[in-house]
This record gives sequence, structure tokens and C-alpha cells, in this order.
Amino acid sequence: MTDVQENLRDWLRDAHAMEEQAITMLSKTADRLENYPELRTKLELHCEQTREQARLIRGCLERLGDDPSSLKDATAKFMATMQAMSGMFVTDEVVKATMAAYTFEHMEIASYRSLIAAAQAAGDMETQRVCEMILPQEEAMANWLAEQLPIVTQQFLARDAAPNTEAKH
Repeated sequence: MTDVQENLRDWLRDAHAMEEQAITMLSKTADRLENYPELRTKLELHCEQTREQARLIRGCLERLGDDPSSLKDATAKFMATMQAMSGMFVTDEVVKATMAAYTFEHMEIASYRSLIAAAQAAGDMETQRVCEMILPQEEAMANWLAEQLPIVTQQFLARDAAPNTEAKH
């Protein structure tokens, strides 16, 4: 049987990998956006915030005498790279990328809510504090993306209908 501390450490390793995946996904997506400057800027800003989140999660792991999983981190980065590359093969990359980012933010929200409960059960107030600090950042990004998705879709449709105008990204 696995104890609460062991589960917490495993889930923190998962969260670190998730943040590494987010960094790759956000940066590669932002790099490809040429015609959507507000979305690009927001993704770049959230990428910086995500780097700090990964650092904080790494600190929780180190405090617990553990390290991030190199295998989980590498797998997550690979998945994000493949997702970014898939944008090259669709005509509506910006819309699909915005939907993917919105979905990913909700996975992060669920992860941090679970980590908060696990940290409480483990009596790890510092990890709980860190996760409670990260959670509203993820919620804010998800809310912003929810507001932007119709706007990005309309921008894409207008650009797509205009002659000699790049709409994809």
C-alpha cells in the first residue's frame, strides 16, 4: 500500500512534468503566432509564469527529498512538441491551439486542486501553500482563454475570408 507522502511526491513529479509540457506548448505556439499579437503576448507571459510554477514545484520536491522525473519531463516535452508540430497540418492552427491551451489549463486546475487535498492530507503546509498560490494563476489563464476563444475564432474567420491574408497562425 502506498502512503500519502509517496502519492504526494509522485503527483508533484507529475505536476512538474505537466508544467514542463506547458512551457514547451506555450512557447512553441507563441512562436508560430504571427497575426494574433494579443494571444501571442498572453501565451508568452503565461509561459514565464509557468516557468516559475515549475521552479516552485521543483522546490517542493527537493524539500521532500525528491527530484522531478527526467522521464516524465522528457515525455511531456515530447508530447508538447508533437502537438505543436500538428499545427503545421491544419488550416485553423490558431483556433485549435487556443482550444488546446484552454483544455490544458483545466487539466492543470484539476491537478492543483488534487495536490492541495493531498498536501493537506500529508500535513505538508508548504506544498499546500505553493499549490494554492499557483491555482488562481491557472484559473485566471483558463478564464482569459475562455473569453478569447470566440474572439480568436472570429478573427480567424475574418482573416480566412479576406483575400491574400494569412489566417492560420
